[in-house]
Amino acid sequence: MAAELRVTMRKSIVGTTRAARGTVRALGLKRIGHTVEIPDNPATRGMVRAVRYLVTFEEVAGDKAAPRARRGRDTKQETSA
Repeated sequence: MAAELRVTMRKSIVGTTRAARGTVRALGLKRIGHTVEIPDNPATRGMVRAVRYLVTFEEVAGDKAAPRARRGRDTKQETSA
């Protein structure tokens, strides 16, 4: 399995079941065209499969660079100590 899934909402949730609307929201999708990257595991695969008529998805390699350090209070505390 890939490290992450890139899921995009392609159709409106208007007129769908309450369960489908909840699943789309649980995936983090808010509007048509919105894309999120979620971890690739059996639970999220099942959620995507349940609403596959509303979304598209693709596998993404998870070899992203480590997040950069935030600037501000966090870095100032480290340098002064």
